[in-house]
Amino acid sequence: MSTTGLQLAADAGLDFSLPQQLTVILLCALTAFISHMALAVFNDGVRPFMLDFIHGRTTRSATTAVSFGLSAGFIFGLGAPMALSSGVLNPWLLFLPTDILGLLAPKKWLAPLLGAGWGAVVVFGLNGANEVAHDLPVDFLTAMQQMSTPILFLFTLFPVLAITKQFGRAWGAAAGAVELALVVMTMKLWPDIFAGALAMAVGVLLLIGLAVRRDLVQRKADRQAAASGAVSEEAPDDDPMASLFSASATRLRRYLPLFMVLGAGVCVLAQMHIFGGGEATSFLIAKGHFSEAAQVDFYRVFGFVPLIATTALASGAYGIAGFTLVYPIGYLMPNPVLAAVVGAAVFALEVLALSSIGKVLGKLPSVRDSSEHLRNAITDSLHLAILFGSLMAANAMGGGLGILIVGGLYLLNEAMGRPVVRMAAAPTAVIIGGVLLNVLYWLDLFTPLKG
Repeated sequence: MSTTGLQLAADAGLDFSLPQQLTVILLCALTAFISHMALAVFNDGVRPFMLDFIHGRTTRSATTAVSFGLSAGFIFGLGAPMALSSGVLNPWLLFLPTDILGLLAPKKWLAPLLGAGWGAVVVFGLNGANEVAHDLPVDFLTAMQQMSTPILFLFTLFPVLAITKQFGRAWGAAAGAVELALVVMTMKLWPDIFAGALAMAVGVLLLIGLAVRRDLVQRKADRQAAASGAVSEEAPDDDPMASLFSASATRLRRYLPLFMVLGAGVCVLAQMHIFGGGEATSFLIAKGHFSEAAQVDFYRVFGFVPLIATTALASGAYGIAGFTLVYPIGYLMPNPVLAAVVGAAVFALEVLALSSIGKVLGKLPSVRDSSEHLRNAITDSLHLAILFGSLMAANAMGGGLGILIVGGLYLLNEAMGRPVVRMAAAPTAVIIGGVLLNVLYWLDLFTPLKG
């Protein structure tokens, strides 16, 4: 995975064609409108607060404040730096702001206008910012492409971490050994594909297999105990959560056509290959590895389906990207028309199946636990990868002084109680460090590194 290839992709990726510009602007308008209607938000942390808003127990301004507080760090500290360094758009840059703008808008007609305005800022402003940054004496955006290798390869380990946390050290060690062997084998036999793709597939399948096996064993034991009279399987007649879930599912199904349009739009955006659903995916898209990007985002789905399904059923607000299945499907679609049709169908199936998915998850506690372990493992692996990659970027743009500034800002953020969320702190530090190094250059106190 050459740095040159990534740089060329990044330089070209921010110069959008007219159809791409219109797609981004219209999709941002739509997502802001849907957020205003409290039908869906992208931020998983905001979704639980939507129930009180839907039922009028909290105000629009209070809900907007929650959304802004939980999203701002990811927008400016992760979404923007990732887009500028990879040349590929991402959901933190597009959908977190439209969450906020949609909730902020006091009138229904204003929400799509604000969303479209943000989309225009992204497609017209990002390329200008990219060109200005590349013309600086210290080109910190090119340096940030150093993050790609740590992100891609350390992300490969997330199934190993999840298996270790849920099933113990022995299974974790076995999974780690298998993944390492598969990475080495892939690099040797198939050097043109992403080395971690096969390893991640096997790791995720092993985790799911272990979880299903544990649930089946437990259910068999419960049935045997029930048959012997030791356990009663009778459930209470009135389950308030079941009633709430049913009401939420009915509310979402009422807006099924709107969700189908949303699914079509997100899938078309992914098909255009100017958008990546995650950190690793963005760099794979930039490199042109679309099938590997589809694999990576497909594996992530297993970590988020239980979370998105349960929060949607509990709050009555769905996810802007649904279960995120439209990401990998979109990457592989041959044309936008087919992507729109398939994306609409996928969203329709997801919304219609929400109640059934909730019931199935209720019977598979180990699978639900695996989902939580997967999400935590993704966060842990990416945190280390982004931190390490940011220090590599600091070294590329400023040597020891760059590491001192970027590492120092990161440590200062930790000491101050993380005013910038941990995942976004290191990329933010790289941008601030790049600006400081340029100031030092203009003051004749720093000489940029050659190369």
